[in-house]
Amino acid sequence: MKNLASLNKYFIKYKWRLMLGLIFVAISCKFAVMPGNVIKEILDQVVKMVATRQGRPAVFALVFRGGLTLLGLALLRGFFMYMMRQTIIVMSRHIEYDQKNEIYNQYQQLSAQFYKTHFTGDLMNRISEDIARVRMYTGPSIMYFTSMVFMVIFCVWDMLKVNVILTLCVVAPLPLLAFSIYLVKKILFTKSGAIQSKLSLLTMTAQESYSGIRVIKSFVQESNMISYFRKNSEEYRKSTINLSLTEAIYFPSMNLFIGLSVLCTILIGGYFAIQGQISTGNIAQFVIYINLLMFPISSIGVVVSMTQRASASQKRIDEFLETKTDISSPPDAISHRPEGSIEFNNVSFTYAHTGITAIQQFSLSVQPGQKIAIIGKTGSGKSTLAHLLLRMYDVNSGELLLDGHAIDTLDLHSLRSGIAYAPQDSYLFSDTIFNNIRFGNNTATEQEVIEAARMADLDKDIAALSDGYQTVIGERGVILSGGQKQRMILARALLKNSKILLMDECLSAVDTQTEKNILGNLKEYLADKTTLVITHRIFTSWTFDKIIILDHGRITEQGTHDELIALNGKYAQLYKYQTS
Repeated sequence: MKNLASLNKYFIKYKWRLMLGLIFVAISCKFAVMPGNVIKEILDQVVKMVATRQGRPAVFALVFRGGLTLLGLALLRGFFMYMMRQTIIVMSRHIEYDQKNEIYNQYQQLSAQFYKTHFTGDLMNRISEDIARVRMYTGPSIMYFTSMVFMVIFCVWDMLKVNVILTLCVVAPLPLLAFSIYLVKKILFTKSGAIQSKLSLLTMTAQESYSGIRVIKSFVQESNMISYFRKNSEEYRKSTINLSLTEAIYFPSMNLFIGLSVLCTILIGGYFAIQGQISTGNIAQFVIYINLLMFPISSIGVVVSMTQRASASQKRIDEFLETKTDISSPPDAISHRPEGSIEFNNVSFTYAHTGITAIQQFSLSVQPGQKIAIIGKTGSGKSTLAHLLLRMYDVNSGELLLDGHAIDTLDLHSLRSGIAYAPQDSYLFSDTIFNNIRFGNNTATEQEVIEAARMADLDKDIAALSDGYQTVIGERGVILSGGQKQRMILARALLKNSKILLMDECLSAVDTQTEKNILGNLKEYLADKTTLVITHRIFTSWTFDKIIILDHGRITEQGTHDELIALNGKYAQLYKYQTS
């Protein structure tokens, strides 16, 4: 329960809704109890009328007036139940909204390091499943619990006023009902968790089969996959049937204990009525109260289960929200948009989650407007340099300067807004081509988007589509080829129009002619921009001010194209191999 204390700030924020909701719960419960007194009075008067041989019209008039009174009380109870839900349940929706925003904001603040060590599915559960469970506590659980409290108070108070001994006899089975329901619910919760795990496995198996259907067919593994799915499906079937057998105890146990209470009312109440201690109407009154208490008492198990699950979920949420990002703007951050000067001074960097040293004693000075090529094989540390420039990670040692400012003294928003990044991993949103290109600059005009697509040599491909720039490309750009995706990512970066452009293997999936077209289109655009091209091969149609050969995070060669050819080292060998 202590984990739920962190929700108090929301209850304070919405205290008026909560207080009004509790008042409406109390009023609704009061109107639910009042019909018992009305029916008791009607029955007692009817018995007297029959005993005094009064006519049917008088009895009918009495019953008719009583019916109208009961109808009025039912309508009033319904109205206040509506108001109860409009306050407490709506409050829980507001809390859910606030929590989702808080978690989403935390997602945006956490560094790249965090996402390398946490699973996407687990992160999604925090903002969906965990918050949904907490909402069941802030809404239905509070509503059911307060309704139970008020209903028990009103009903038991009225019953005690009639006869204390009869009241104790009648309510005695109800705690046993609550306890038995709690035990059944606990068993159901455990089995439901196991079933959810099996369902997740079944869903994952199906999803992987759909996504990898080409691989399955090409390796002729259809029968094996069917057998595997059937095995998981059979385990799921057995678990759900077992759960259904347990659930079958729930309602019979409720009816058993309610029946015992009614039986006690009739037997003991009948005895007291014969003794003249209570009236016939009191017996009916007690039966009504027992039925009113049935749902609130039976909901104890539900409330406890909701509270337990909410507590566990809130603990996970709190742990996530308390996670501190290791990358943030300092309190006295310099709001400076980079102009193009870059300097690495003896920089080293090791990934904390793997222990791999990606960059070792790296030094490089880049002047504004220069074009630098960083060439190396896979795993040489090329992409890490781009991540360090974007301050996705902080250097372990050495110094990284932008325009003479240490990178960790700059405001993150200003820093990243001054650098355009075209990564190798071409992540696209399930949206239109226009919106995907415009993602990096949402103030760009339509003409600017078209010009960025032209420079990326993508305009002809877009023109061939029936809806042009308004074509929805599907999840992760499923309708596009690998080369088209990379060019769209490049167009997105170009549209940002920053002074520094990082091209990280962003042309690896395009053919040689398209590459030449793109590099030709970019020459004028990049005239005054600092450009770092990260690649594993040589761009023969582009002249670089400096070429860096990177191997295991260290610079092994550097210089111009002619200087490196004359050196006759790795660059010269790669050039000969590529051009032969």
